Amino acid sequence: MTARDATTRKPWYQRIPHPAILIFCLLCVVWVLTLIIPAGTYDRQEVNGRSAVIPGTFHLIDQSAPSVLEIFHAIPLGMIGAASIIVIVFIGGGLFRVMEATGALENLVGTLVKRLGAERPSILIWLMTFVFGALGIAVGYENNIALIPLAVLLGLAMGGDRMVGTAIALGGVGIGFATSPINVYTVGVSDQIAQLPMFSGAGLRSVLCLGALALLAHHTSRYMKRLRADASASLLERDEHDASLDKPIDDYRLSASDLRVIGTFVVGLAIMLYGVFAHGWYINEISGVFVAMTIAIGAMAKLSPADINRYFFEGTASVTTGALLVGLARALQVLLEQGSIGDTIVHGLAEPLANLPVLASTLAMTLVHSVINVFIPSGSGQAMATMPIMIPLSDLIGMTRQTAILAFQVGDGLTNMVVPTSGGTLAMLAIARVPYDRWVRFFFPLLVKVFLLSWLILAFAVAIGWGPA
Repeated sequence: MTARDATTRKPWYQRIPHPAILIFCLLCVVWVLTLIIPAGTYDRQEVNGRSAVIPGTFHLIDQSAPSVLEIFHAIPLGMIGAASIIVIVFIGGGLFRVMEATGALENLVGTLVKRLGAERPSILIWLMTFVFGALGIAVGYENNIALIPLAVLLGLAMGGDRMVGTAIALGGVGIGFATSPINVYTVGVSDQIAQLPMFSGAGLRSVLCLGALALLAHHTSRYMKRLRADASASLLERDEHDASLDKPIDDYRLSASDLRVIGTFVVGLAIMLYGVFAHGWYINEISGVFVAMTIAIGAMAKLSPADINRYFFEGTASVTTGALLVGLARALQVLLEQGSIGDTIVHGLAEPLANLPVLASTLAMTLVHSVINVFIPSGSGQAMATMPIMIPLSDLIGMTRQTAILAFQVGDGLTNMVVPTSGGTLAMLAIARVPYDRWVRFFFPLLVKVFLLSWLILAFAVAIGWGPA
C-alpha cells in the first residue's frame, strides 16, 4: 500500500455498504447455507394460539434446496410479506409531512425548548430519553413509530442533527422495549413457556432497563457536546429536508391552530393505543388511524384538500428507500423458509451450550440469540422458536429459568436496533432519514456497553441463583 493509499483509505464505518447491498449479500449467503445446511424441523404444538416448538423433536427432512433464481424471487415475496410495515412507513412519512406543513410541530418543539432551556441540551436529552424509554417499556416498539419525527425535530432545535433525535427516540424506545420488565412479546411469552409467574423478576430487569437508558442518554449527550463544539463532527450530511427552527427561541408560542392540530394528534394516538391494548390492533389498524389523523390534522389547520394531498405525497416520497428496504429484509426469512434450515440453525447453535459452565453458557446464550435474531427478528416469534429448547436446556445445566429468559431478552432485544433484518428499525430510520450505516457507527459502541452491563447483571443472576427456577 502506498502512502497516498494509506491516507485516503476510508475508515471502517464509511466502508459499510448501503443496506440494500448488505441485505442482498446476506440473501446470497443464506442461499449458500441452504446448499450446505441440511433441512430440518422441530415438531410443533399450539400454545395459547401460537405455534411452539416441542423440545427433543428435531429431525432432518427430505427437501431440496431452492434454486439460485429463488434469491431474486424471494425479493418480491418479501415485499408482499412485509407489505403492512412498508405501508405504515409510507403513511407515517405522509402524516408527518402534513403535520410539519401546519407549523404546529415546529411551534411545539420551539416552545418546549424555550421552556426547558436550549443552552443545556443534556437535561432535555436525559429527560426525553427516559420519556421515550417509558414508551418502549409500556407501549412497544413499532407502535411508537409516529413519534420519531417529533424527536428528530427536537434534536435539530437543540442545535444537533437528525442523529440526536433518532438516538433519543429510536434508541430510547428500542432499549426500553428490549429491556422492559413487562415486555409482553418476549418476557410474557417466555414466562408462559417456562411456566413462571407473568413478569416475575421485574426488579432485576428494571435495574438493567434504567442502567441501559442512562448509558444511552450519556452516549447521546457526549455526541451532542461534540456537535456544539464542532458542527463538522456530525455523522450526517445536512440536507434540504432538515426542518430546523426558523425563528429565535424566544419567539415561539402555540397558537389556537397549533393547539387544535396537536390535540388532534394526541386524540389519534389515544385511539391507536386503546385499539392496541383493548382490541389487539397492530400495523394495519395503526396505518388506518394514521390516514384518518392526516386528514383531520389538515382540516384543523384549514389546509385545502389539494394541499393535504400534495404534502402527504411529498412525505411518502421522502421515505421510499427505507420502505423498500423493509421488504428486502423480509426476503431473508422467505429464503430461510424455502430451504427449511431455520430450525437446523437454532438446533445447531443451542446444542453446544450444554457443554459449557453455567456462567459461560449464560453469556453465550445472549450471543446465540443475537445470531438467531438476524434470521428471526420477531421477538415473540423467536421466543416461540427457541425458548421451548432453551428452557429444558437451562434445567439440564443448572441455570435458572428466569436467567435463561433474561439472556434471551438481552440477545434478542438489543440487537434489534442494528440487524438489517429488523423491519421496525429500518422503518424508523427511513422516517428519520438517517442512513443505516451512520446509525450503526453511532449505536454500535453503545451496544457494546449495554451488552457489558447486561453480562454483569447476568453474572449476578447466576451467582445468586436468581429465581424462581
